Amino acid sequence: MPNIDRFKGIKINVYNSKYLLPHIHTVHNEYEVLIEIENGNIYEGDLPINQKRQTMTQIRDNAEWTLKVFYELNQKLK
Repeated sequence: MPNIDRFKGIKINVYNSKYLLPHIHTVHNEYEVLIEIENGNIYEGDLPINQKRQTMTQIRDNAEWTLKVFYELNQKLK
């Protein structure tokens, strides 16, 4: 699982997977959340509120780049 970003103790990972929705795995300590890149919907897990806000800002500000990386790692999903 490639780590594509790290900030303030938060890790952003992208799996090479068979999920159809472009998403990231965000990890902070014992928390993990799966977030859709295009709309920021959380579809599994949870994060503390401060880390959730920081992650949502990061996704919003870097969505185009994050989608590009996701599809580079998941070429069969294009």
